[in-house]
Amino acid sequence: MRLRVILRLPALAALLMLGGASAALAEEKTNSIGMEFVLIPAGSFTMGADKNFEKADDDETPAHRVTISKPFYLGKYEVTQSQWAAVMGDNPSRFKGQSNPVERVSWDDVQVFIKKLNQKEGGNKYRLPTEAEWEYAARAGTTSAYSFGDDAGELGRYAWYRDNSGDTTHPVGQKEPNGWGLYDMHGNVWEWVRDWHDKNYYAASPATDPRGPSSGSFRVNRGGAWFNYTYAGHCRSAYRYRSSPDSRHDGLGFRLTFSPGQ
Repeated sequence: MRLRVILRLPALAALLMLGGASAALAEEKTNSIGMEFVLIPAGSFTMGADKNFEKADDDETPAHRVTISKPFYLGKYEVTQSQWAAVMGDNPSRFKGQSNPVERVSWDDVQVFIKKLNQKEGGNKYRLPTEAEWEYAARAGTTSAYSFGDDAGELGRYAWYRDNSGDTTHPVGQKEPNGWGLYDMHGNVWEWVRDWHDKNYYAASPATDPRGPSSGSFRVNRGGAWFNYTYAGHCRSAYRYRSSPDSRHDGLGFRLTFSPGQ
């Protein structure tokens, strides 16, 4: 695995937390099939939206303080079709393009991909992010509706969504990244996360490293997509969507986390 060590602020925060130069984590990692990961520091943030926010859905409330206790790596990009094919040997996507995000993959399909990727890379390093990890990384230290602020008129600089997608996905990484160097956290395809969906979960969520309900009927999707019915508001950092774990459609993909030390 190729490593680069460049101490930007997220990496520096992780370094300090782990207690010195001997414990330094690389700012980025790239695995054997070209998946790139960005170091996300441990920290706290306000998850969800206030009930007085006019665009908030009921399941986004209440806004609540969450701590992510350990640094982790998150995919710089959504998993691409070429990366999926390198592990699974096929490409189920509607919108074919090696650098486009893979889509038409269910939550259950993604678990098979993860199992095979872990076998290929050795260890038990890869998984879907929790919903809290995903929103923490998407916000990148911000408290606004989007990672870049509250003005939806700026969304086209960061996301492929209904107003600019041309009704298709696009190669990953073409828009501007958020403050932590992550691309397409808004738009392109919805992203599966690890958690079951429960509209009332936020009211009882643990304050540290929440992992979602223990069961449910739907898994959470985050980030918005290219769809002609995906409005700017659906791409907000706090917005939650849900799908059955066996659901497959052409606007639904994923990105992975990589856990250091495993």
